[in-house]
This record gives sequence, C-alpha cells and structure tokens, in this order.
Amino acid sequence: MDSVPLDDPFFATIPAFSKFEGVVDAENYRPLPDDWALATTDIVGSTKAIEAGRYKSVNMAGASAISALLNAIGRHDLPFVFGGDGAVVAFPERAVAAAKTALATTQAWVADELDLTLRAALVPMREIRKRGLDVRVAMFRASGNVSYAMFLGGGTSWAEAEMKAGRFAIPAAPSGTRPDLTGLSCRWNPIEAQRGDIVSIIAVPAAGGNMAEFQRLVGDIVAIVGEQEDAGHPATANALSFSFPPKGLEAEARAMAPKGKRFWPKLSILGQMALIKVLFATGWSLGRFNARRYIQEVSENSDFRKFDDGLKMTVDLDAACFRTVEERLKQAEAMGVCRFGLHRQNSALMTCIVIRPMEHDHIHFVDGAAGGYTMAAANLKSKAPAPVVTGSDVANAATQNAAG
Repeated sequence: MDSVPLDDPFFATIPAFSKFEGVVDAENYRPLPDDWALATTDIVGSTKAIEAGRYKSVNMAGASAISALLNAIGRHDLPFVFGGDGAVVAFPERAVAAAKTALATTQAWVADELDLTLRAALVPMREIRKRGLDVRVAMFRASGNVSYAMFLGGGTSWAEAEMKAGRFAIPAAPSGTRPDLTGLSCRWNPIEAQRGDIVSIIAVPAAGGNMAEFQRLVGDIVAIVGEQEDAGHPATANALSFSFPPKGLEAEARAMAPKGKRFWPKLSILGQMALIKVLFATGWSLGRFNARRYIQEVSENSDFRKFDDGLKMTVDLDAACFRTVEERLKQAEAMGVCRFGLHRQNSALMTCIVIRPMEHDHIHFVDGAAGGYTMAAANLKSKAPAPVVTGSDVANAATQNAAG
C-alpha cells in the first residue's frame, strides 16, 4: 500500500515540553483542527487473552495499528498514544482513505496472524465537538530525538467508548490482506524489575471532579515516582537485553511477510541482531551506527509515561514508593478527585517501531509484561460502574484547568 505524504500547518503549532510535569499545564496544549479525525483501536477480549498468557500478542496487536497508520499516511510525527491493547492516532481528514485501508488491513492481519480481534473506528473531530468535548494535543520531548503526544479534553475517551459501542466502526478487510508494518519489531527480552515491581498506573479524573485537584494529584504522583532512580524508568540501558535468536522472531517475521515467505525476513533479523551483539561487545561503529549509543537511545526514546485524558505510567518502584503512590491515589479517589487502577508484575515488555535503523528517531512502547495497562484498566473498572462523562463535565473541567 502506497503512503500518502501530507503536510498540515497544525504540525508546526503543537508545543513541546521537556519536563513531564508539563502534562498538567493547559498552556502546553493546542486543540486539534476541526478537519482532523481520530483513529482508535482496541483488542476485543484483551483481558481474557492476557489471563491466558497472550500479553505479547496483545501488545504487538496494539502497536500494529500505529505502525500501519504512520506508514500509510506517510508521516511518523502524527500525534498518537499506545494503550497496551490499543491505540489512538490523530491525523488530517484528507488522509481518511489511507487510514481506513490501514485499519481494515490491520484488523485482517491481527485476526490471521495473532488470532485476536482488533476493533477499529474513525471519529471526526466535528463529531467530538458536537458533544461539547475536545481533543487538545501537546508533545512531550522524551529525548532529543523523539516526542510523544499527550491528549487532554475528554475527546479520546469518548471516541473509545463510541468505538466499543459499535459506532464509527471500520470493517475488517478480507482474510489474507496485509498492512504495511515496516519497522514493527519485538526483539527485546522482558525487562525485569530492578527495584521491586513493575507497576502500571492509570488515573483518570472523576466525573464532576475538581480538575485543579486532579492536576495536583498528577503532579504529586510524578514527584513521588521521580524520587526513584531514573524517575522509575523500567527500560534503562542497563536493564535492556535480547536473546539470540530473539524471542520475538516469529512475531516480527509475521509482520514482515506472509506465511511461506518468512525465511529471508527471519535471516535478515538474525543477521542484524548478530551484528548488533558484535558491535556492542567491541564498541565498534558501522558507519553512523553505534550499538552502545543505540541501546542508550532505546531507553531515552521509550514512552513509559504518558497522558491520555488521564495519567498512565509503567514504572519500576520499590515497595515504599509503591505504598506512597497507592495511598495518594486512594486518598484522591475517596475525595472524588480521580478513579484509578494499578497492576503489579515482575517485568515490563517493549514493542518498537524502527523505520530507519540508521536514524535516531526509533520509538519504543513500554507496558507491563503481565497485562500492564489492560489489567490496570480492568482493576479501575471493577471498582464501580464507569461514570458517564458529559459535555458539561468536560467543559467545566477545561475551564478549571485553564484557570489553574
């Protein structure tokens, strides 16, 4: 499928901030234009799939839609967020035909190769604003090479709920149809906790809650976690490792080629990994590629914390820090400020999109290795019925946010 490169003046207007605390600063966000849309996806029955031990497949499926959309639209700086078992990607409406094809073929690929059902929808910004909601975007500069989108305004949550209700749905393409998943990989070993537990955290504003108090909560959680070495980052350069052959070899080969045509892709992957092992061990460079610098960049370019109508983090915490985080969240929940879910596990997973191996803008999605965000979301939902977020709730929250 040919990509359709496009330009849009909005790309140049999105602010970028380098301190993660900036996720609660309304001045860092800009509203998406009316002629943009959201592509949103998730895995049907992801909780059961994870309970059955299929968390690697769920993560690969969740990242596949991002890879397919970036490749189809021809821009790798589109605002997106990875949610473990799904994703949200924002793009100009004039690329809607390419986006529909990418989503439809990705659904077919996920069903064929991963035996999972990917749900997908395209939601125009005009429909979101009709409900009194918004999608505002900021870019968090994770490193000098990569920035990740943060979303605020209630619109992405509403779009996800609409998708799950069967609205704005994109039907799957016929079995055997394949998207362009160039760059999608799964080569790293599970990343073992170095301090205690890998903790996946989701905290969202309570319906009708005080947004200024929620801002303070997010600031507190970021500060508490920030006291850990490397701010709780689970995928430090020292923690990263890969096996030979890589454990994700088969999954990556499935993304690269159809059944019966995977010998050469597998051989290519093995050759690349063998070369990286040699270069890392010796410290040698191959042209502009230096393996030790690359592994450091993998750590720096990882999305272990994000904001998508709420705080999401996958962090490595010692027992004392975990207790402090949990108590602060419980306090805020009891006061009607937030709803939250946590999930603890022994390790984290990393799924990657590396379009240009010799460049420095490779991106890396971090989630808990035993369900992570999916199980944290299930924990959140199990506490009480999900509140109905109305346009007035979000409008009031936005007003308080701007005033704060």
